[in-house]
Amino acid sequence: MASIVFAGGGTAGHIEPALAVARVCKSANPQDEITFLGTAKGLENTLIPAAGFSVSHIPKVRISRTPSLTWARIPFELVASVKACHALLKGADLLIGFGGYVSAPAYIAARILGVPTIIHEANAKPGWANRLGSLFTPHLAVAHGVNTGLFSGALITGLPLRSDVADALKAAGADWKNARSQAKTRLGFDAAQPLVFVMGGSQGSVAINKVIEQSVPNFSTKGIAVMHSVGRGNTLPPATDLYRPVAYVDQMADAYLAADLIIARSGAVTCAEFRALGRYALFVPLPIGNGEQFHNARGLVADGRAEVIDQKEFTTSYLHNHIDALIASSQSAPLEGSTLDADAALKIAALGQHALESR
Repeated sequence: MASIVFAGGGTAGHIEPALAVARVCKSANPQDEITFLGTAKGLENTLIPAAGFSVSHIPKVRISRTPSLTWARIPFELVASVKACHALLKGADLLIGFGGYVSAPAYIAARILGVPTIIHEANAKPGWANRLGSLFTPHLAVAHGVNTGLFSGALITGLPLRSDVADALKAAGADWKNARSQAKTRLGFDAAQPLVFVMGGSQGSVAINKVIEQSVPNFSTKGIAVMHSVGRGNTLPPATDLYRPVAYVDQMADAYLAADLIIARSGAVTCAEFRALGRYALFVPLPIGNGEQFHNARGLVADGRAEVIDQKEFTTSYLHNHIDALIASSQSAPLEGSTLDADAALKIAALGQHALESR
């Protein structure tokens, strides 16, 4: 029996891939003890218990994206978080990290304790936490090839898919045309009518929401149906016959399959799930961070399955002038999704087993 600790809380982009790998580990070795690290207020407190795993809390290290007086607290918060991770990792056999603010102190504590560590980087441009962790372990994995730094020599695994997306990918393989048509019907839309699915990440995007709401009359005039995930914290706009705003989409696999066009941020998980099930996308990368969202979408653009636009250029005028061309591009895009990420969780779990055996 092995004790495995997962680190990757905060956002669904870190949590969902970690859960996919945890399920594989538990299925292969049911006797293993699996624990997740998180903070008291992170999204992990909802997603992880719902998946049947436990969360142990550590203090959050708050790092603003721009220079601030709060940076003076970072050393003290980091020390407190490393101490908490050190206590939780005592006796652990393996740490598997996916980046984010939970991972950095865990990597440091694991190094101090000599706990073998696996790191998976989902983004095309590695984040600071994983770059730090890569100094402490040779067991590195990436969703897709990285050109520079220690991750340039990492194992390329793809990005682990959520169970509903993975299951839908398997089922759709027999008949993609029928799978897309049935998904649109299950969601309550006319199978013969163009459907645009809009989302701005797990919390929604105020910038994207505003443009879409203002574009509803134009969509309706053209007979284009829209399903719009506005985010749980945002106000729902009024619905119409062709415009369906929702706080959150539970049937995400169906939404990817059904949509002729997806308008979304280009987070690593969104790109992987779209790659598996989607047809054509217009990505509006988040304009903050280290630019990873622009890089995440490059492969899909190169494959002719997506376009990328800067947020400042994403306006009602842009959609008015380009929506017909976007729908036309979706009609000429392949019906089939991609199995590129189908075995990612298995590959990362196998890397973890290798790390355990080579201690």
